[in-house]
Amino acid sequence: MAKQRVIATAPGKINCYFRVGPPREDGYHEVASLYVAVSLTEQIEATLRTDGELQLSLEPDSPVVHDPENFPLGEGNLVYQAAQLLREHTGTTLGADLHITKRVPIAGGMGGGSADAAATLVACNELWETHLDREELGRLGARLGADVPFALMGGAAIGLGVGDQLAPLLTRAKTHWVLIPASYGLSTPRVYGMLDRLRAGMDIEVPQEIDPAVIEALMASDAKALAQVLANDLTQASLALAPELGTMRDLAEGAGALRAMVSGSGPTLALLVSDDEHAEEVMAQLGDEVGVATIPVTAPAAGAHISLSE
Repeated sequence: MAKQRVIATAPGKINCYFRVGPPREDGYHEVASLYVAVSLTEQIEATLRTDGELQLSLEPDSPVVHDPENFPLGEGNLVYQAAQLLREHTGTTLGADLHITKRVPIAGGMGGGSADAAATLVACNELWETHLDREELGRLGARLGADVPFALMGGAAIGLGVGDQLAPLLTRAKTHWVLIPASYGLSTPRVYGMLDRLRAGMDIEVPQEIDPAVIEALMASDAKALAQVLANDLTQASLALAPELGTMRDLAEGAGALRAMVSGSGPTLALLVSDDEHAEEVMAQLGDEVGVATIPVTAPAAGAHISLSE
């Protein structure tokens, strides 16, 4: 019996380690990244349509959408592109109503759009009974964006190439973070462009590996050791575009965070803390003294998966 409704979720991510090489001729940059999926997820509810149409809608209570009326729900949305790509690849003529609930900060350096795409691929693959395996979905996802394969995989992984060459780290060791979302986004291409301008004339090597100390600290769930080795080459570019991030980073560390770092291309800040209790202390300090909104998360989290199928 054909499925009528499927709900899938996929996680946002933090880059514990992110080294960026020089721009290639195609404009992309080779990276060495250590991804961890976090317990903040995007949700896609896919309802079957037999007329072949793809119709997107947004959950109006999505906490990170400040202007729901102007949220893009057309062919430029990665949800639409993921569903359309799956249809083209499999030849199915079915359609879907795709209802999006966004919780990962938009244009925040946490891969929210990639999580949307991953959840859509998983949901529609189940809804339309197209029977692609995870490896095939990952290859499709890579055509949509470098972070999509990791959103499908979840957990923790080393990413090389443009971030799409993934090697999973088999760890369940938990780390605790507090996120500070910004009220604005930063375009990833704009941040990379700024990085290239800041590095103009410098001899930048292509990164080949992750600092073993980062992997060791993450695998051991040693927050204090991890705090000493977190790294993100995009930080200087993000701070050049949004200098207030530096002020907020200093406030966060002053409030007791072991380390505050820009997540990916920013502007979300990821604060590493020791445990749940420490997270509450830091959040209370920031809320009381600065009035900053915060979100507690843990890592690693599961990759894109189905939470309901009927």
